[in-house]
Formats: sequence, C-alpha cells, structure tokens
Amino acid sequence: MLNLSDGVKKALILIPTQALPANTRVALRRKHLARLELAKADRANFLIIGHPKSGNTWLKVMISRLYQLRYNLPESKLINTDEFARKIPEIPRLAATNGYYSYEGEVGKLLACGAPDNSLRHKPVLFLARNPIDIAVSWFHQFTKRQSRAKQELINHFVEHPIDRRTVQMWDFVRYSDIGLPSLIDYQNTWVRNVRELEHGMLSRYEDLREKPVPTLLKITQLMGEDFSEEEIRAAVEWGSFDNLQKLETSGTFSQGGMKLVNPNDPSTFKVRRGKVGGYREDFNAEQVAELEALVRDNILPELGYCQDSAGACV
Repeated sequence: MLNLSDGVKKALILIPTQALPANTRVALRRKHLARLELAKADRANFLIIGHPKSGNTWLKVMISRLYQLRYNLPESKLINTDEFARKIPEIPRLAATNGYYSYEGEVGKLLACGAPDNSLRHKPVLFLARNPIDIAVSWFHQFTKRQSRAKQELINHFVEHPIDRRTVQMWDFVRYSDIGLPSLIDYQNTWVRNVRELEHGMLSRYEDLREKPVPTLLKITQLMGEDFSEEEIRAAVEWGSFDNLQKLETSGTFSQGGMKLVNPNDPSTFKVRRGKVGGYREDFNAEQVAELEALVRDNILPELGYCQDSAGACV
C-alpha cells in the first residue's frame, strides 16, 4: 500500500477536478477534502484551531524548530500535518484547521458545544485567538493576494455573498463582507465556548505569544504532552522572531505550505507581513478605528480581553 503524505493526497483531489464545471468541482472537492480533513484530525496527536491570520503558521514554525533542533532536521522543512512523523514516529502528528470554512467545518462540528462524544473531543485541542480587527486586516491581504484559487473558490461557495478579490476594498472587506469583522467576532466567541467543554481544551492568544513567547509556547508544548526545556523553547522562539522569519521567507528558504514565497516584489503578499499587535490602526482613519473597536467591545466575550480596557484600549 502506498504511504502518501497528506499534501500529496490533497493534490490528488485538487488536480483531477480542475477542469470540471465550477459547481461540480466545488462539490467534489468539498466532499473529498472533508474526508481528508477528518482523517488528518483523527490521526493527529494535537489539534490547533485558529482562523487564518491568527498566528497558526507562526506557531507551527516554532514547533517545527523544536523538532528540527532535537532531531537534526533541515530548517527548510516545516510541520504541516505528518511531514515529520512519517519519518520519525516519535514526533507527533499535528492537525491545524480553522474548523469553519467549507470542508474544514466538518472538524468544527465534532468539536462544537453539545456535539456527540467522539475521539476528537478527547485529544489536546488548542484554540489560538487574536484581536479580530488585526485578523480582519491580515485576512484581507491573505484573501486578495495570497489565497490559492482553489481555497478561495471553496470559501466563496460557502458564504452567501461571494467576494471578488480583484475589486474589494479593505474597508468593505473588513467591515461588511461575510468573512469580515462581524463574522470573526462570532467565530472567536464560538471557539472559546467550544474549548471550554473539551477534556483537554486550551485557549491561548496571539498577543500572549508576542508578549510572553517563552512561557506561552512552553505551556502549549505541555498541552501536547512534550517535555521541552526552557532553553529549547527559547531557541525556537528566537528562530521564530519576526525579523528572522521575514529574512528566511524573502530568501526563499521555505519550499512548502504557508511560508512559501509568493511574490518577492510585493511585501503585502508576504506571509510574515507585519506581525504587529494593533497594526490595524495604521490602515484606517480615527473614525473607522472607533467604529471597529466599538463593534468588538460590544460583542466579544470578555474573557478574550479585546477592547475591554476601561481606558478604551483595544488589545
């Protein structure tokens, strides 16, 4: 029996369906990608849930570095799902998903509040949250300049009002689109509630990874059941710093997955684009910022901490 990687299995779904009519192509891809997504989650030792642009790739890069150093693996290779585990069984399998859009929602259904008992509910599950306004701005750049056509098509068939990435403007995307800020707030609230009910569920925030990277990453690896030392954690954090990752990305070090260089001449297409907490304030005027922050303040769960400061700070 062929032992194919998850990446090859995905390609074997996408490539043969490319020439089909759109509706047929989307239906078949959604069906078979959902099966693959569920199989990956079922085999995984650790699940990461996070909306695109919440820091999922950054976290996987730091986790990858821990195993690169421990097992002398090349720095150009990163964990997406089973890349390391297929060669070294001692390295856990990961499954990272948004648990919401299109086929990825099948995993979300099994982890949702009130879902029937199943094997995924007993695995270590991390929900990685981030200020939804920061997500929305980065999500705009991802969706319009970096997202694969296949993934974008699946998302556009998932939402009620498809988005034309060639014409949509940032403000309209962030404030009014079906995958903009109101949806992102609902998404974060939903997953906070979901992880509360899980046997080994944990909430972590992108902002905590930025402010306190060593203790936050250490806590995440402990959830995974691993025993990395503080020295190992610190080395992974240093390697995963913004400046170093941007240098590695722009030099073409990474040949796979989310860190692969798309357009070296357009910084807005970089995966490591800005990585700044509260960076959205540089993209909108004061009135727009106030409107977005009020939307978060009035609707986000307080335990996430976004825009709850008595002084009005939205961090």
